[in-house]
Amino acid sequence: MILNFSDALRHSAQRKPSHPALIHGERTLSYAELDRWVDRLAGRLQALGAEPGMVIANGLGDTLEHVALILAICRVGAVLVVLDVRWTADEKRRAAAHFGARMAVLEPAADPLPVQRCLTIKDLEGDYAFRQHAIDPDTAFVMSLSSGTTGRPKGPRLTHRQFVTRSFPHWVSIGFNEHDRHMVATPMYFGGGRGFTLSHILLGATVVLYPPPYSAEELVEAVARHGITSIFLVPTLLRRLLALPPREEVLMPSLRILLSGGSLLHANERNAALERLSPRFMNLYSSTEGGGVSLLRPEHPLDRAGSVGLPVFMNAVQVVDEHGQRVAAGVIGRIRQRAPWIPDGFFNDPEASAEAFRDGWYYPGDLGALDESGFLSIAGRSKDMLIRGGVNIYPNEIEAVLCEHPAVLDAAVIGRPHAVLGEEPVAFVAARTMVEAAELIGHCRKLLAPYKVPAAIHIIDELPKNSAGKVAKVQLLQTLVAASRPGS
Repeated sequence: MILNFSDALRHSAQRKPSHPALIHGERTLSYAELDRWVDRLAGRLQALGAEPGMVIANGLGDTLEHVALILAICRVGAVLVVLDVRWTADEKRRAAAHFGARMAVLEPAADPLPVQRCLTIKDLEGDYAFRQHAIDPDTAFVMSLSSGTTGRPKGPRLTHRQFVTRSFPHWVSIGFNEHDRHMVATPMYFGGGRGFTLSHILLGATVVLYPPPYSAEELVEAVARHGITSIFLVPTLLRRLLALPPREEVLMPSLRILLSGGSLLHANERNAALERLSPRFMNLYSSTEGGGVSLLRPEHPLDRAGSVGLPVFMNAVQVVDEHGQRVAAGVIGRIRQRAPWIPDGFFNDPEASAEAFRDGWYYPGDLGALDESGFLSIAGRSKDMLIRGGVNIYPNEIEAVLCEHPAVLDAAVIGRPHAVLGEEPVAFVAARTMVEAAELIGHCRKLLAPYKVPAAIHIIDELPKNSAGKVAKVQLLQTLVAASRPGS
């Protein structure tokens, strides 16, 4: 049984050497070519002092070099930490320092980091022999940072065994296989982009890198041109595809699997994706730290469209109260999961670990409910929950109602302080057509209890998103704070 990525790549290179492993633009690498390149990179890293257990930062862009470096770091037995190429120099320095990186490979234009060796990919060129050694599957493989790290870095250290085991639901529940041509259309820093790339390399499938930026039309054309059979898209990209003019046939007929995840998707969007994008659309609920949680598949009933489906293979899900006791079906509580790929805690962060990892369970920080059939629904982030006059309000419910309006492309709800009520909901809306805030408030009044109706709705060109496609609600809060200052 393969339990580390170094063995998996070697196995595919021996079993199917000429099969395409990676494609980016005009470049194609077979498994044999990729294996030889990784050997050379690993040999050069060893010559520069890399050794098992050393933390090495990968700050490259969304390229073949990025993937090859991940695999070379793995082959050395070092520990990978990925730095988003879009981060500022300060953000990269904080992450590298927190995780104890001793070596870093960055883009040529990037500011150097205060590590023992700061390199570019050109510094790793050459024909270097790799000194082969066994890798224990229970040694560390990767620091799995949360997307959008801007303050104190946070992430668990995952072992080879845990990372390989995370791929099992990809194959069993989602249905990826070695014959797929999988397109990575998100940044490699994003957990989905990196995780699904490595999962397909484990299988011996073909991975096509198609990183942003691109238009919705360009993405559709690329999927057809490359004969893509599976793709992962964040909801932001799905909404751009759904905004294209309708066609007689589905937009991406070659797809066997159209997978979405990374942030919440509303029921009407799920049904529209099935009808207009692909009948094989699936919605995955997961987290960078905890891996896959649940999956809503095409065959699941339409009346479950607002849920995130059933637990994935090898994963247990519960909804509990503040004391860790299970709540009744339909009652909102804290979601927790238990699976063999769950780490023990966050690296070098005992306070955050004590909050998120308890009694063998991981708490992703989301609120939700399980129905009688085991389908999981998300109510929102536990820290996003608003309390207005002593009543709990879940932003996701308001956002879903706003998105039912035909003029609304996307919506986000946050809380602002209120002198009497404590908090009140305020909405930010990105519209696809002209619409007045008063009309949207009237729409909410028809469908929501009075205390859930937003106190104000701000119509903006586009919601701010992080590199994972999630709404950056902190930026929206800063906008509110700035607008409330005298003279604003």
